[in-house]
Amino acid sequence: MSHNPLLSLSPLRNHAPQFDLIKEEHFKPAVEAAITEARSNIDAIINNVDAPTFDNTIVALETAAETLGTISSIFYNQLSAAGTDGLQALAEDIGPVQANFSSDIILNADLFKRIKTIHEQMDNLSLTTEQKTLLDDTYKDFVRGGALLDDDKKAELRKINEAMSTLSPVFSNNVKKSSEKFELWIDNESDLEGLPETSIKSAKHEAEEKDQPDKWLITLDFPSFVPFLTYSAKRDLREKVWKAFSNRAYGDEFDNTENIFKIVGLRHKRATLLGYESHAHYVLERRMAEKPETVMAFLKDLKDKYRIGALNDLQELKAFAKQQGVDDLMPWDVGYYSEKLREKMYHFSDEDLRPYFPLDRVLKGTFDHFSKLFGLVFAPSPDLPTWHEDVNAYDVTDRDSGKFIGTLYADFYPRTGKKPGAWMTSYRGQGLFHGKIECPVVAIVCNFTKPTKGQQPLLTFNEVETLFHEMGHATHGLLAKGTYASQTGTNVLWDFVELPSQLQENWLYEPETLNSFASHFETGNPIPAELIEKLRRAKNFMSGWNGVRQMGFSIMDMEWHLRDPETITDIVAFEDEIMKDCRFFPRLGGAQSHSFNHIFAGGYSAGYYSYKWAEVLDADTFEAFLETGLYNQDTAHRYRTEILEKGGSEHPAVLYRNFRGRNADPKALLRRDGLLK
Repeated sequence: MSHNPLLSLSPLRNHAPQFDLIKEEHFKPAVEAAITEARSNIDAIINNVDAPTFDNTIVALETAAETLGTISSIFYNQLSAAGTDGLQALAEDIGPVQANFSSDIILNADLFKRIKTIHEQMDNLSLTTEQKTLLDDTYKDFVRGGALLDDDKKAELRKINEAMSTLSPVFSNNVKKSSEKFELWIDNESDLEGLPETSIKSAKHEAEEKDQPDKWLITLDFPSFVPFLTYSAKRDLREKVWKAFSNRAYGDEFDNTENIFKIVGLRHKRATLLGYESHAHYVLERRMAEKPETVMAFLKDLKDKYRIGALNDLQELKAFAKQQGVDDLMPWDVGYYSEKLREKMYHFSDEDLRPYFPLDRVLKGTFDHFSKLFGLVFAPSPDLPTWHEDVNAYDVTDRDSGKFIGTLYADFYPRTGKKPGAWMTSYRGQGLFHGKIECPVVAIVCNFTKPTKGQQPLLTFNEVETLFHEMGHATHGLLAKGTYASQTGTNVLWDFVELPSQLQENWLYEPETLNSFASHFETGNPIPAELIEKLRRAKNFMSGWNGVRQMGFSIMDMEWHLRDPETITDIVAFEDEIMKDCRFFPRLGGAQSHSFNHIFAGGYSAGYYSYKWAEVLDADTFEAFLETGLYNQDTAHRYRTEILEKGGSEHPAVLYRNFRGRNADPKALLRRDGLLK
């Protein structure tokens, strides 16, 4: 094979990936070569005749697999953003190889002995807080990875790790393939009744891309199916779309039943092998919540409060639907009638907001917002290659010092093979890289409404919130100031990771922020003050209903990972039992678990509660900004230096107290959700 661009240090600015040169066939040989290099580096640590020190063992281990880390991040990020069949096949090939290599390191008794020696001396070494955290985390990672097991159990754990390595990509691919299979073709214009112009244009564009210019196409991509369920006056078609969405990867050729049982079975087996009662106990040991009992009490308390609001929401919705001639409200009616009820109560619709959110102005407004808060400057860098023509790259610098901060990619539109949803990811974290502290390379990936013939996409308010959310994660990565990449940016305890993202959504309900960028795509007129006021008044509309929905997902996740999976034989029956307090309709679709990417393919197992946990933190944090001023520089600076820059270098409870001067007030969330008088 010719030169492999994955195996040499990228000559591009900030060593950004050479996406124009990287081909699928480069990945496997690159991974194999990088593993050989990493093995050699680790052998050098083990065979070092000098006594173990923080530098010759802990730092050496932190940087031993740099090349492999870079290649893996590029590969798995492309698997999510491009998702070709070739990449999917590679994932099933590469996964076990990497899992075995990880097991070789973490189960190596000689390497662990060196780490343990240093860990036992920790209190007598003159280490910084960041160094102590790295040492402690390294030791705990080895223990939790099986370093204390006997040889037989180590061999068993190795098999479990190898088997687990391919299951998440397969699960996620099934959801994607099952979603892509569904197409609702509309050839009768009357079947578009109720749909806003933007959705009709988008459906026409989808059809044209499939060489059917006389039709309209509705898919299960979020920008297509969400507006359809919200606005389509055709109840039978809403039912069809709702059922297709709820049956993803359930009962078809992409059915995930077997994968779910394999995943939870292996997770449970690993946890018990390591001496934990369940996967949830294993996971939560390294979370702010610490114990399943804490999480379940937190969820139950919130569920009880949200449920009161949800029952009121449902009663109101049923009464309203009845006035419209619908006596038997169904799940596919909820989006439609709640939007109609909101229009009636607050005299505006999501579509009234959309003309004020053309993507180019929203993006500029988003960058301006982060500039006002943290002094960041985002400059387009068209010279950097990207993985698709829709993707843009930016150089991020500090406004005051002019110092380079990092590289940001933005990938906004759905396409075949791309995973649904939105996420922030890192191609390389801030920290030591080839002997120098290098700046981060991060990306935000979304699935917004696509542009149609020469026209800027007009975003929904929800899409604007998504952009602010993912940029909150991105700034957490970009503003990192640590030495060791495993401790910087979003590498924090998982129930803390959503604080920087969810916090940013709060600004979008404030006139000062909206007035800075929301303007009509044709006239340029600013968003009317009364429309902002309506948005603010409607903020907690259906908050009980939406809260219970989140509780349902969180409880389902915990129950999957608290129980012995042997006791679960029927996924539908299991879901019906545990979700009875969070559901208000009989089951009319498939099992939610079958497409629950977050917990079966996305790192949120026994962690979906983190969204709500972090909402308490973000509501309390935003109150600090409301007290001092939305863009108060002292508050913003304190938040930046105590939370964003510190990453995972110290326990998040300590970081939060340093920022706020106290623990978070749990009532802040209930105040914001309008559930406290």
